[in-house]
Parts: sequence; C-alpha cells; structure tokens
Amino acid sequence: MAVKAKHQRLLLAVLAASALLAAGLIAASALREEVSYFYTPSSLARDKPAPGKAIRIGGLVQPGSITRGADGVSIRFVVQDRDASLNVRYTGITPDLFVEGSGVVADGRLAANGIFIADSLLAKHDENYVPRELADIDMKTGQQSKDSLVR
Repeated sequence: MAVKAKHQRLLLAVLAASALLAAGLIAASALREEVSYFYTPSSLARDKPAPGKAIRIGGLVQPGSITRGADGVSIRFVVQDRDASLNVRYTGITPDLFVEGSGVVADGRLAANGIFIADSLLAKHDENYVPRELADIDMKTGQQSKDSLVR
C-alpha cells in the first residue's frame, strides 16, 4: 500500500513539531536548574528559600562589618537593606569597588545556619559615578580646569 504524498507531508510536519517541542522542553528543564532567584535581605527573611538552593542576594555592605580572614582570601561581611541584614561568607578576590557602604550582588547558597555562602561577588557603584579622567570637567559647560592632567 503506497502512502499518499498528502499523508507523507502531514506525518513529516507532526514529526518536526514533536522534535521542536521535545527540544523546547529539554531547554526549559536545563534553564530551570540553572536559574538563581534574586533576593534582598528582607525578601530572603520573608520567603525563606531552601538551604543549598542557588540564589542571588543584593544590598549594601554594612559599614564596619567587613572582616578578612588570616588566609588573605576569606572574608565575612553583612549585607543590609532598609529592614533586614544577612551575614555573608566569601572566599576569593574581592572586586575593586567592594567597600563598606557600597552596593553588592552575590551569587551563592544559603547554609542551614542562615549564613549566605557566596560563590561570586559583584560590586556596584552608584549612579553618580564619574571616571577619574573626567572628574575635573564641569559637566554643564564641558570645560576642563586649567590644571587638568587630561588634555
């Protein structure tokens, strides 16, 4: 029995749609495992994600909270927002902009004891950042001061 061309095209279209659907489901599954949700200390206290789950936190580094370990690469600090704070532990080289009072975003996991174990740190600067080379330029007039090193 010969298969008609019309049925052959329909079968091919169904197979192609099935393959696309399967690829989409595999991609969605892989992305779900890699996603990390963003929390502030307040939302973390309210939502309480499971310990060990990959998450991202953000807030300000509490002034006076940075303590460096004797090994030179371990660091402990407190991330805070308006209503809550969270103890963070990180091992590695900190970004240049990482200072007390600055914004920070950390990827990692919440330990069972409530301490956030960071795998990576991103330091944020405020929206008023001006590069050192442009610090002596009056932004309103565009004129440089005459003692500028930048010409």
